[in-house]
Amino acid sequence: MVKKIFANIYIYLILLLMYLPVLLLIVFSFTESANVGNWTGFSWNLYPRLFQDQEIMSALGNTLIIALVSSVVSVVLGTLGAIGTFYLKRRNKRIVEGITNIPVVNAEIVMALSLTVMFVFMGTYIFRKSIFSFYTLLIGHVCLSLPFVYLSVKPKLQQMDPNLYEAAMDLGCTPKRALAKVVIPQIIPGVISGFLLAITLSLDDFIITAFLRGPGLLSGYKSIETLSTLVQAKIKKGPIPPEMRALTTLIFLLILTGVAVTTIYRNQKAKKIKTHSMKRIRYGKF
Repeated sequence: MVKKIFANIYIYLILLLMYLPVLLLIVFSFTESANVGNWTGFSWNLYPRLFQDQEIMSALGNTLIIALVSSVVSVVLGTLGAIGTFYLKRRNKRIVEGITNIPVVNAEIVMALSLTVMFVFMGTYIFRKSIFSFYTLLIGHVCLSLPFVYLSVKPKLQQMDPNLYEAAMDLGCTPKRALAKVVIPQIIPGVISGFLLAITLSLDDFIITAFLRGPGLLSGYKSIETLSTLVQAKIKKGPIPPEMRALTTLIFLLILTGVAVTTIYRNQKAKKIKTHSMKRIRYGKF
């Protein structure tokens, strides 16, 4: 009994430490004070001001574009790479998996520096000009998230019967059709998980973005600003814009809604499957 009480206290304490900063931001998003902790009266004004702030909206747009594009590219490359590696011989598979795992355990600053050196070398000796742009930033984000997509798809491939693909080929499917009709549907949960993980990694990335960004996207001829780089730049000059508290609240509520809808959908789906199975057992349809 005592252990259970202490276990519950420990869990709630961890949850409090995790979500208390977010709750503070949400509470102070309803006041116009420049600093968190100084309540100047209830107000909704930060929310309309958020959508009127061109700098924040531009950074938000850049962040979403980079996250979506890099996630799609990472999912395509990571899924195809995982499928190809799955059907390799054991020795070659180990080599590829070992190489793929290096970026996961490697420090992000090492990846950022190595990519920066490569792009500086290419710009100096090949293109004869700076090549830092949206595309260099995109390559960096893909390199960051690609291994995680691979690791998300790999377990689903291992759960799949490896003979399904050959069976589909024997039944007259072309390689592309067998891949689309047999393999992809089996691993789609892993693909979705990899896509969501890639978006998460891209949205909150700072190091690679700071090293590899250049002019482009909604920033025009200026260096691309994302939410992370914008916050870092604002901290150097003074307090973070209070409108960012409103943006944080909206992002948190959006994610919370998405999680709730997903959980309800999964529970309803599991309930339908259980009900259907019970009916089959009741009427003797095994």
